[in-house]
Amino acid sequence: MMKSFDEVSALIKENRLLHIAGNTDLLKKLPQGNWVGGSTEYFMTEDGGLVSDTLLFVNEFTNGKFSIRDYGADNISQVTKDAYDSGYSIVIMPFDSDVCMEYARNASKFEGMFFKNIVGWVSGVNVKVLGNPEYPSIVVNGATGEVHTNKAVTMHLEVPESQTVSVNIINIFSPDENSPTIEFIQEGVVINTCLVDGKEMSFADFIRQQNIDTRLPLIGRCFGYGINVDIHSVEDNEVRLGAPVFTGIKYQRAKAIPNYEAALNAPLTKLKNAKTVFSCNCLSNFMHGGLEGKKLEALFGPVVFGEIAYQMLSQTLVYVTLE
Repeated sequence: MMKSFDEVSALIKENRLLHIAGNTDLLKKLPQGNWVGGSTEYFMTEDGGLVSDTLLFVNEFTNGKFSIRDYGADNISQVTKDAYDSGYSIVIMPFDSDVCMEYARNASKFEGMFFKNIVGWVSGVNVKVLGNPEYPSIVVNGATGEVHTNKAVTMHLEVPESQTVSVNIINIFSPDENSPTIEFIQEGVVINTCLVDGKEMSFADFIRQQNIDTRLPLIGRCFGYGINVDIHSVEDNEVRLGAPVFTGIKYQRAKAIPNYEAALNAPLTKLKNAKTVFSCNCLSNFMHGGLEGKKLEALFGPVVFGEIAYQMLSQTLVYVTLE
């Protein structure tokens, strides 16, 4: 739910267990306590999509046992070992950071990854200042008060064994069967060249020549799942992506979505009464779907620069339910 700075500060002082998303300056001023947070100014609320630098989104947890940990690129693989066997962990990491790239590349190889419930998001800033070094994406360890631009902060939460944790993904996209196969010989979020049906060419030229709608992601097949990679910008001979692409994975264009808002809402109608304890939505969905001021049926939370459901994702909705 959305709350003012004073309201959130009061909750922290009452020793509430919180997950907080909001403007960088507000997060930095919050008192120390049992919370973790990340920067964003985009939200899906019960009243509709919202852009705000004065309000904070808060999830409050009633769990008893918890721990708050920081991780760098050198030890982010430890996150699964620190997670409770019965519970879930919320990981927040800054956009375009070393720890974010390490997680995106190697999370699927972390010991016990798919036996623990790991979710979370990538923090960002208002797109008007994106890329400005004076406005970095941050995460905050509320327990210590430390602000990080190149570390992840995680809240590990334990739940009773009588409860079942379910990590869920909503992906409204599917591969276009008429798309050529696209592969990459370089990894990362800034790409120059690609292989199209085995032929090397400029990725930017391919997008322009094919008149690809950059509101639609590329979809790669990984461990049997379709993993979205959203396209942020195409400039000259450079393409900037919202999530990294990798060698050895075959990608295709996504099918067109006639009505973005309707496609997002369709799977949400059955979730109105679900006991959702955490959710996040992708900034690309927010922007391309024109969601500011528009209501979704369910899943209210921060709008983010990348989603985590075990692996790093993009252009998806991620949520956790307890039953």
